[in-house]
Amino acid sequence: MNYTGKEIIVFTDGACSGNPGPGGWGSVVLLPTGSVQELGGGDSSTTNNRMEMHAVGAALEHLADTPGDIIIYTDSTYVIRGITQWVWGWKRNNWRTAEGKDVSNKDIWQDLFALVVKRKDLGKIHWNYTRGHMGTPGNERCDEIAVGFSKGYRVSLYVGPLSGYGIDILDLPEHEELPEMKPNNKGEKKVAYSYLSNIGGVVIRHKDWGSCERRVKGQSGAKFKKTMSENEEQEVLKSWGLSGAAIKES
Repeated sequence: MNYTGKEIIVFTDGACSGNPGPGGWGSVVLLPTGSVQELGGGDSSTTNNRMEMHAVGAALEHLADTPGDIIIYTDSTYVIRGITQWVWGWKRNNWRTAEGKDVSNKDIWQDLFALVVKRKDLGKIHWNYTRGHMGTPGNERCDEIAVGFSKGYRVSLYVGPLSGYGIDILDLPEHEELPEMKPNNKGEKKVAYSYLSNIGGVVIRHKDWGSCERRVKGQSGAKFKKTMSENEEQEVLKSWGLSGAAIKES
């Protein structure tokens, strides 16, 4: 979305040397009132993904009681896809992957999910991808904070008015489509939001492919589809001519 001056602006970034290894995270929060708050921290043994998540979580926790829409800029496709797509399937599957394993970084995902849900009555969260190391002031400052903490430096975090900040945080990046995330060895990308089966117009939502397959196997005219989000689920129903139809749980 476009910034109108009424939204809360958040930049976040994480860094890690070794992955796993010593890491750090940094966030910058700008309120519509013109108040700037920098946040940051580190961990002696962590991963880049955990630091990226910590950066977002810390900003949302800082804003837990602050009303207003939030525009978050992050260069982590893992965070954006995780919180907007995968997390719903993980939660539905009791925080397990499609392979039955515990979701990687489950502890932080659960905390982050709770923070996002809590904000529903305070305002919307708009997730924006911004490519790192492209000269965007907000992203570059978060990277500086994160790297500093990962190296064990004493990073000075700014708290005060925008007029005295010295960084053009409102030099916002142009809209950029989220690139495809590279597969990892944990299997998170394979997690589905649901598996739908349709027999004679009766649609059932399954938690895993096995139960869906058992229902449709050998059934003439049966349809089935894997979905990755609630919106995709609705698109599938529409393609089946069943827009607005009730979905039964398996």
